[in-house]
Amino acid sequence: MSAPAPSTLAIVDAEPLPRQEEVLTDAALAFVAELHRQFTLRRNELLARRGERRAEIARTSTLDFLPETAAVRADDSWKVAPAPAALNDRRVEITGPTDRKMTINALNSGAKVWLADFEDASAPTWENVVLGQLNLTDAYERRIDFTDPKSGKSYALKSADELATVVMRPRGWHLEERHLQLDGVSVPGALVDFGLYFFHNAQRLIDLGKGPYFYLPKTESHLEARLWNDIFVFAQDYVSIPQGTVRATVLIETITAAYEMEEILYELRDHAAGLNAGRWDYLFSIVKNFRDGGAKFVLPDRNAVTMTAPFMRAYTELLVRTCHKRGAHAIGGMAAFIPSRRDAEVNKVAFEKVKADKDREAGDGFDGSWVAHPDLVPIALASFDAVLGEKPNQKDRLREDVSVAPGDLIAIDTLDARPTYDGLRNAVAVGIRYIEAWLRGLGAVAIFNLMEDAATAEISRSQIWQWINADVVFENGEHATADLARKVAAEELAAIRAEIGEETFTAGKWQQAHDLLLQVSLDQDYADFLTLPAYEQLR
Repeated sequence: MSAPAPSTLAIVDAEPLPRQEEVLTDAALAFVAELHRQFTLRRNELLARRGERRAEIARTSTLDFLPETAAVRADDSWKVAPAPAALNDRRVEITGPTDRKMTINALNSGAKVWLADFEDASAPTWENVVLGQLNLTDAYERRIDFTDPKSGKSYALKSADELATVVMRPRGWHLEERHLQLDGVSVPGALVDFGLYFFHNAQRLIDLGKGPYFYLPKTESHLEARLWNDIFVFAQDYVSIPQGTVRATVLIETITAAYEMEEILYELRDHAAGLNAGRWDYLFSIVKNFRDGGAKFVLPDRNAVTMTAPFMRAYTELLVRTCHKRGAHAIGGMAAFIPSRRDAEVNKVAFEKVKADKDREAGDGFDGSWVAHPDLVPIALASFDAVLGEKPNQKDRLREDVSVAPGDLIAIDTLDARPTYDGLRNAVAVGIRYIEAWLRGLGAVAIFNLMEDAATAEISRSQIWQWINADVVFENGEHATADLARKVAAEELAAIRAEIGEETFTAGKWQQAHDLLLQVSLDQDYADFLTLPAYEQLR
């Protein structure tokens, strides 16, 4: 008697979308189902391990490099695989969601790389998940265009040699995709995003002289990197492309991963392209992991924590040294400024800050950096051109002068800045505005001339939570309390209502966003990720 046929993926509670059959083919869904069967159990075990490690940090209030992997760090003989030609020069990378207009603008931006984002810059509505995949395939097939219904302006791709190389970012391990289930169990969003993209585009990208390249978000350990490596090996065999075709850049945006950078590269060494120094998620991770560590772990206002802060400097310099020691690219942080069409003075000040930031990164040895807006590409490009010249990168700059002790990475109390009342107001204002847009399906949102994504909402709500639970006293004498947060949130909601008018306010999700921000900021039981309760409300 033959074995029963394996179960197939079910599309659950989802309205049909135009052309979805091009993405959700039987063959593609069978591949995603097989990824789910092979790897979801290990993913679940690793999520449980995160909780165990967090409990250990709560008990000890410290972190250290791992003794059990000391041999990996001490072995100077291993290197990551050489970069493919399409990923060798990464001096400027632009980030953004995969809607149709952004796809064209990012590819045309003049940046070397586009981080095509299914994660923090994309609210995971079913429409964004499926149509984002379609937009990327359409771009590779050069059948994509867009006309703005408001302005009438049309957008089309430039010639192939002028387009950015795509590095796609799937969702983090913690998120499910409720609309795709196998035997009643939701498939991890990461496997859905990776699986659909890889299945449809791996060979197509090879034919274009590139390959399936990925950014891996919110990694917390080298064991999570090992899981991704095993997924890459399985996937390449499944579609019969050579091992090592996949390349992955890992975001070092959690404090635990900062202590395992070499091990992460080692686990992915046949597929590793580099590491990236995130910022807001990194600060969020520090608050999350050391939230009960006392006053020495209390962060000041987010805008006061620049990349020149001693503990941030230790992290970025260690990242450059680690990458170059192992032959990998070191990619710097985000310039999130959005140019103002009305205020030239705002632009002048912001452009000077962006230039200083990118000059510092290039001078420190980074091989490239991120921007959020096409107008910032020339500024970042000039900073890296000045250092790199004709060279594609500076991986030969080994930064052997860098020495980072375990305590340097968590020396939060080396900062002079303290939390302020205006910082509380800003955290509330940004949090409400961002969450409201996210609940409407927008993941990348311009707020106060900055491009915000889910990471900025996470640091906003985490700081409110931390300041209240650490009984912070602001410079005006007010104590950070739940009642104060509620008062500020009510005032902010009223100000938004007055600013946009009753009709627009009612049509939005403002009260819902206000309530959700307070829920995740004030609940004693700290939610691991804001997007988990938010996803329950995303329709």
